[in-house]
Amino acid sequence: MDSSQRVRAILSFVQAADAGSFAAAARVLGISSAAVGKNIAGLEKALGVRLMNRTTRTMNLTEEGEAFLHQARRGLEALDSATQAAIAHSGTPIGSVRISTSVGFGREQLTPVLPGLLEKYPGLSVEVDFDDRVIDLIHDGYDMALRGGRIADSSLVSRPICHFNLVLVAAPAYLARYGIPRKPEDLARHNLLTRRFLGGRIVPWEFRTSDGGIITCDTSSATMKLSSPEAIVHAAVAGAGIANIGVHNVWKHLLTGQLKVLLLGAHHPGSFEMTLQYPHRALIAPRVRVTVEYLLEEFAKLEELHVPLAALKNYQA
Repeated sequence: MDSSQRVRAILSFVQAADAGSFAAAARVLGISSAAVGKNIAGLEKALGVRLMNRTTRTMNLTEEGEAFLHQARRGLEALDSATQAAIAHSGTPIGSVRISTSVGFGREQLTPVLPGLLEKYPGLSVEVDFDDRVIDLIHDGYDMALRGGRIADSSLVSRPICHFNLVLVAAPAYLARYGIPRKPEDLARHNLLTRRFLGGRIVPWEFRTSDGGIITCDTSSATMKLSSPEAIVHAAVAGAGIANIGVHNVWKHLLTGQLKVLLLGAHHPGSFEMTLQYPHRALIAPRVRVTVEYLLEEFAKLEELHVPLAALKNYQA
């Protein structure tokens, strides 16, 4: 196996290990599943060890495969670094970057910073899909995804953007009519606006207890269950009820006085986060690398994404 064949085989192996199948690896590499399998088989023959145990339904790394994967990634990262240095010396990254993001974050936070990206890197073009569903980044062919919530362990690289704090808010007109809740139990007599994901799960309303625990408020009889955070914000501003919503969604309305914060001391802001995710660093293209770094820098400047909970005291009812 010559050096060029060896590199192709190692790329096939690393991508298959990360993606979990030959088919998924083939889609990323732009070759056939058979070619991926042939590359890996050739690599195993050249090394004299089995790297993967494969059946028609499963694929698991052997002990030797795990060890080789670690070393292969280090080698690819070194090759990637050399490529980056050459590109940085020769000119601007070029190509299309495909991004998946939620509707709200994409519209309010991502879209406004994209013109600056394209001005800084005129060789780039951007394709953005606004979709609140959970996607398979590798299988669906995305270069990166912006994801919010409780982020599960993943083979993807996850770069933190911000903590995703929740807050209870209501319009002054609503509070003037129905009163200000002073403890979580008071919510039972209020109109509640809560988020229901398309899969049916409702975002929990959590509160701290005196002994340091957390209790969940029953919102099954909420006045409105909406799948869009933006729709919840509009309903709250219109005086429809009390909303449990991300601080970044309502920050501008708090600044203008259109909404007021409720039960700040008792309400638990959740353990959510917003991250930027992309495939393993060893396989990242220059166009993706510069986009990742640019977006993280720009998101770090957005005030609404980094409001400390202590600052919300100034906007309580």
